[in-house]
Amino acid sequence: MTRGVVTLGESMALIRGDGVAGLEHLATARIETGGAEGNVAVGLTRLGVDATWLGRVGDDALGRRVAGELRAEGVHVVAIVDAAAPTGLMIKNTPHAGRTAVTYYRAGSAGSRLTPADLDRIDFAQHALLHLTGITPALSASARETALAAVELARAAGCAVSFDVNLRASLWPAEDPAPVLRSLAALVDIVIAGDDEARLITGSPTAVDDPTALLEALRDLGPREAVVKRGPLGASASAGGEVVHQAAFAVPVVDTVGAGDAFTAAYLARRLEGAPLADAVRTAAIAGAIACTHPSDWLGYARPADLAAFDAVDPVRR
Repeated sequence: MTRGVVTLGESMALIRGDGVAGLEHLATARIETGGAEGNVAVGLTRLGVDATWLGRVGDDALGRRVAGELRAEGVHVVAIVDAAAPTGLMIKNTPHAGRTAVTYYRAGSAGSRLTPADLDRIDFAQHALLHLTGITPALSASARETALAAVELARAAGCAVSFDVNLRASLWPAEDPAPVLRSLAALVDIVIAGDDEARLITGSPTAVDDPTALLEALRDLGPREAVVKRGPLGASASAGGEVVHQAAFAVPVVDTVGAGDAFTAAYLARRLEGAPLADAVRTAAIAGAIACTHPSDWLGYARPADLAAFDAVDPVRR
């Protein structure tokens, strides 16, 4: 039986500060987990899509927590325990109302030490889709090599590939990320990008704010399908000869971190079901909006009932 989606990358422990304050003043915090690829895997499983996550964790309590929480969400976890490096860590806090600060401690982490040999644990022929992000190739030379090798193995096995650009500028301190991210986008079937990321990898003028033009520029790189996330302006997608635009949904925003991954998971879930482009983008926009109403990376991700209830007039579900 073919499993739905396989993804690989770094999942980390997450310390989320309670309340509105700088780290120097916070008295309490919560321990959670996060990381784009793991977030997408959780989003997929909550929507009924079989998902597998491959990554490295340290031989430590935080690594066991990362693997355990993903498993608890129904994700098939292929966690390689690396005793020579610690599990990565991210700290998230709200220094001022409406502002989120994220600090990473992931240099030299277990998750950054992925190697192509780790891919021997995955039979890509047993999956319909490989999902990657632009974070993994930024972590290390071996992680970049692994991402490229995964694309090659997936394509050889007849497994489609999706790529969320997911630029993390802090992970590219001494290198222009555009050529690397552009080369990956050229190899995949589905590319997903924020409008600023789309302009970066296509070389479009920064003044251009035409989503249709950005979609065309993305597809000119090679993908058959492109999605542009535009934040409060909504989202747009293109496949075949079709272009659709979806307005954003107004919700009380608590934290936007993780909302893009929720969007991506819902979009991929609907497309794997064979949903029309417009339906997939609308569902993705709802999932992203729901994620914005929760302070955690993925704990508030939507299930089918949440999507169905989104338009309900009565906010109480009985």
